[in-house]
Amino acid sequence: MNAVTGHEPEDLNLLPDDAFRQRIRAFIEAEYPARIRNPEKRLHWDENKEWYFKLAAKGWLCPGWPREHGGLGLSPAKQIIWTEELERWGCARTNDHGVVMLGPLVIRYGTEEQKQRFLPRILSGEHVWCQGYSEPGSGSDLASLRTEAVDAGDHYVVNGQKIWTTLAGDANWIFLLVRTDKQAKKQEGISFLLVDMATPGITVRPIINLEMHDEFSEVFFDDVKVPKENLVGQLNKGWDMAKALLSFERIFLGSPRQSAYALSRLKLLAERMGVMEDPLFAAEYARHRCDLEDLKALYARFVAVLKAGRPLGAEVSQLKVVQSELFQRITETALRVAGENAGLLGPMEGNRNLNPGALYIQARPTTIYGGTSEIQRNILAKNVLNL
Repeated sequence: MNAVTGHEPEDLNLLPDDAFRQRIRAFIEAEYPARIRNPEKRLHWDENKEWYFKLAAKGWLCPGWPREHGGLGLSPAKQIIWTEELERWGCARTNDHGVVMLGPLVIRYGTEEQKQRFLPRILSGEHVWCQGYSEPGSGSDLASLRTEAVDAGDHYVVNGQKIWTTLAGDANWIFLLVRTDKQAKKQEGISFLLVDMATPGITVRPIINLEMHDEFSEVFFDDVKVPKENLVGQLNKGWDMAKALLSFERIFLGSPRQSAYALSRLKLLAERMGVMEDPLFAAEYARHRCDLEDLKALYARFVAVLKAGRPLGAEVSQLKVVQSELFQRITETALRVAGENAGLLGPMEGNRNLNPGALYIQARPTTIYGGTSEIQRNILAKNVLNL
């Protein structure tokens, strides 16, 4: 039963694909706020919460969650159609760390009390989450994290710092990886905590990026008290959950959504600049289209693994590599095609849907966040190819 609407969500998997697409398209076109269509930057909670609440009220906020937990339980094919329709209309990404990352982890590892406490509040928007993983000096080398949680009886006391925390200024809860055994080996002695951002001792400091946008923040923890019931899974066993969550993150970051959107913008840009029929551009555009179809097929394969209830293996790293590098290649092509418009951070004159400069900048960090491409290739070499 959906914790927001109070009724069992409809099984949309029973619809034929075309009928499902039309159902999704009609809702998006009727309900999506026009003022935030095709946004230039990642939106803050105050800007996208209207759409979040509309999805929640419809029971469509969590397409991949099981229906018994308030999701739609969509098949891999339906999830790809869902993504395509969001991209087609230019829908903004919401504050979705709770939906995409924490929710699946709590469903898999949390106690019944934690499921009852946290999942409905994600669905309702009462809890807006951010991710406390990266630290100064331990970004891609996540296991070297130093933020510490010390046992203090009925609670833990947390001290340390997280960095590159996406939309931390909007969040009222954060999920943290913390070190709970300093004597253990690097991958051991790590635990997973859920922390109320209103707890005394937490400081959020924005980081301004190349777009002059405060999407990221530093988060400082000074003697922050966290109740022990906010520990997810076993003490000192958080690394296994961290890897599972990284798998959720990598399949999300490997979604065709960014590349599909960039390719649709490239087509509009090429038509605007009069190069669509140029043979050299047409060949390059065709390569991008073929690569996108390959990415969609790869994505569907990994989504199918999750839907079957099986864990994602190390091979999921290839999905993030393929998507992020394709996104960059498409935006590089767009920058060349844009000519003198390439230096604009704002939309091109006469078409607010065309913003090649900003899209190029947005593509730059995709091969870094969520684990660099170098780290992903090392994972594949070691754990898949046994090199």
